[in-house]
Amino acid sequence: MKPFSREAANLPYKLPPPIFDARCKACWFTLALLVLVVASFVSLDLDWAAFASMEAARSMGRFVAEFFPPDLSPVFLNKVAWAAWETLAMSALGTAMAAVLGLALAVPASRMSAQDPAWLRSPTRWLLNALRAIPELVWAALLLISAGLGPMAGTLALALHTSGVLGRLFAEAMENIPTGPVMPCAPKVWGRCVCSFMPPCPRCCRNS
Repeated sequence: MKPFSREAANLPYKLPPPIFDARCKACWFTLALLVLVVASFVSLDLDWAAFASMEAARSMGRFVAEFFPPDLSPVFLNKVAWAAWETLAMSALGTAMAAVLGLALAVPASRMSAQDPAWLRSPTRWLLNALRAIPELVWAALLLISAGLGPMAGTLALALHTSGVLGRLFAEAMENIPTGPVMPCAPKVWGRCVCSFMPPCPRCCRNS
């Protein structure tokens, strides 16, 4: 039987910090964000009475009623089919471009072995984080200036955002591959880029 102890369960230095302590930065940061959100609503000239008026409700009702009955004319259906095909083509082309760009950025963003200095690992990962942190809509709005209206801006926006996601995924996958298959090809003259693609095929790497 264990002897009775008079010591407290939590030592004083392990207790949660008080709210006015400097270590409670998250609390003050959250409070500052809430203050900014409330101040933004107060500073905006929002007419809440007009938003909740009967006229606004009637306008919304007319908007919803225009959906019925649906337009099934051949001309309209052809437009919808062509727009759907264009959207699918944008998604496929953007994903293909993102896979190529993400794979190209994943090589310098990964550390293949402990002896690898990987000078470009940190800046490339910062670039990948920036690409995937910006949503596609923001990329599309920025690319409208250079690419103009049309599917080109949307395709490039999908490619840039998805390249950040796939690049980080490819880089993590390369770093998690066992280093054993990489070592036989490390002294070769192929270079680091070739050895980065060889680990998924250890037999090819050993025979090279």
